[in-house]
Amino acid sequence: MRKRQAKKRPLLPDPRFNDQLVTRFVNMMMWDGKKSVAFKIFYDAIDVVEEKNQDEEKTALEIWKQALSNVMPHVEVRSRRVGGATYQIPMQIRPDRKISIAMKWLISFSRKRNEKSMAQKLAAEVLAAAKEEGAAVKKRADTHKMAEANKAFSHFRF
Repeated sequence: MRKRQAKKRPLLPDPRFNDQLVTRFVNMMMWDGKKSVAFKIFYDAIDVVEEKNQDEEKTALEIWKQALSNVMPHVEVRSRRVGGATYQIPMQIRPDRKISIAMKWLISFSRKRNEKSMAQKLAAEVLAAAKEEGAAVKKRADTHKMAEANKAFSHFRF
């Protein structure tokens, strides 16, 4: 690479929970630079999660964090060309990439749901992921299965 790697910019914590992880999630959810809209969607979703919450000792934010950790993959497959063949090689994932993949999956599978508003879609996906069900958790399981199936090619690691 010619240029050096860009510096990580510090994220400001969000106004309601004072948490940088929330800001990172909202930044990923945001469309067209409309951060206030994204924050409103996230906070509305958290309120819906709080409403539907049966587990009294956990707050909505803790449920969201648990959902995020349930969606986080531990291994992924990367394509590597050896000779004329392309192999899918299982690799460990860096911690920051784990978080961003989990966020990406939660947001994308929330958008595909059939509820009325984005806040309700997100809340439903978060509740499902917290119970270890839903499309995002299924995606993680599929990723792990793929890595397990290609374990024989792990000696091609670079």
